[in-house]
Order: sequence, then C-alpha cells, then structure tokens
Amino acid sequence: MAITTQCELLGLSRASVYYRPRGVSEADLALMRRLDELHLEHPFLGARKLAKLLTDEGFAVGRRHVSTLMRRMGLEAIYRKPRTSLPDKAHKIYPYLLTGVVIERPNQVWATDITYLPMARGFVFLVAILDLYSRKVLAWRTSNTLTSDFCVEALQEALTRFGNPEIFNTDQGSQFTAEAFTDVLKEHAISISMDGKGRWVDNVFVERLWRSVKYEEIYLHAHETPKQVNQALIRYFGFYNARRPHQALDQCTPDAVYFASGELKQAA
Repeated sequence: MAITTQCELLGLSRASVYYRPRGVSEADLALMRRLDELHLEHPFLGARKLAKLLTDEGFAVGRRHVSTLMRRMGLEAIYRKPRTSLPDKAHKIYPYLLTGVVIERPNQVWATDITYLPMARGFVFLVAILDLYSRKVLAWRTSNTLTSDFCVEALQEALTRFGNPEIFNTDQGSQFTAEAFTDVLKEHAISISMDGKGRWVDNVFVERLWRSVKYEEIYLHAHETPKQVNQALIRYFGFYNARRPHQALDQCTPDAVYFASGELKQAA
C-alpha cells in the first residue's frame, strides 16, 4: 500500500511520517554534563542561577534553554515547596508515612529515585532501590527513557532477592505513582509512602548515593555505550555494598550492616 494511502487512512500528514527526530547535539551534551555536576554541587539552585554560573564559565546559554535541558535530564532544584516532583494528575498520590518514624532495622524502609548519567556520547537514566537503615543498594536498572518499566524491573528484583520492606518511600514522580509500580507494592502488602510538602530532606540518602556513583565512577570514565555503563555499575555497586566503608555506618559497609543478623543473608 502506498504511503500516501496509508496516511489518508490513518489521518496523518505525509510530513509527519517522514520526520526523523534529531539527536542531542554535542554542545547540548557538554552542557548537560556540566549541569549535572553543578546540580550535585548546588542542588538548591534553579535554572536562572545555573544559567548564570554556566555563562560565567563561558557557555553561551540562557535560562530557558537550561530549563529545557533540566526537564530532559529529570533535574529539579531541591528546596521547600508543595511537591518534590511533578506527578501525573491521573495517578493516585499516597500519604507520607515517615513522620516521627525512627529507622532502626534493615527492610524497615526502602527508598528509590532516578538520576541522569552522562556518557561520552549521549546519556542514560539510573534508578536504584536503597535500604535506608544500611544504605545498601538492593537493585538498580538503567534506561534511555524516563518510563516506569525499568523502575518496576528494579523493584521486582529487590523484592525477589531481599524480601519485603515494611514501608516503601518515593517522591511523587510519575514513574513511581504509576499503577504499574504501585500495584507491585500492593501485591506484597507494602505500605506506600510518598514525599509531600516540605519533605525534600527524605531524599538526601539517595542523593548522597548519586554523588558517590558519579564522582567515584561515572565522571572518571568516558563510557561510550549503555552496556559499558552497566558493566561499570555492576563493579561499582559490588564495591559500594561490600567493600566501601561509610562514615554514617561507623566505617562499616552496607552489606555488613544489612546482613548483621545473619537471617537476612540466609534469606537472600
């Protein structure tokens, strides 16, 4: 069937059929890499001040372009505001459950978030699931799109390998409010908690993980492909969990704290 006929049947213009989206330019990739670094150093800065810092460094960029790149990267300034992330209006928002809760054992509270990882050419997104008591990375996945699919895969792996937490805390991002994600938590009878007004501080533990991953691995190597990124993350998270001492854990490793009772190690 001719393309013209196909377009007529579908009600599409021929121009839209032949359109091919343009990739991210080298200049924008360099900007995005530097934006990511500045966001880690100053997570409270918005697009206006980040644009000023970039122009001071010699980048020809305005506030609107910085805003566009930040949306593409999934970056957002951290400060007190009604929501920590923009949810999908069609998705249910769950109440925040950690007020006054003392986290004192493994598998009591898990948390998750998504971050941007630059490569030599292009970028990927990383989601990780963290046990807040031990700081152990329970599961992770990378993706080139900000959908719920890779988040659900990471969640299912964590539940399969380490059992169920009592509470699972996220922000209000559309990946975590989607039914595909929350239904998995409901099936396992896990209490769902979502950050609300003024609760940006709950993401600090995951933000510290992102800083470690990027400064200790990602920024040190110009990974060419997502496959190389995944191989590097396998090595890094193995080191992070089993060998890297944490000051907040009295110089113990996440694995040592998480498996301290022995019962969880046997179950895993």
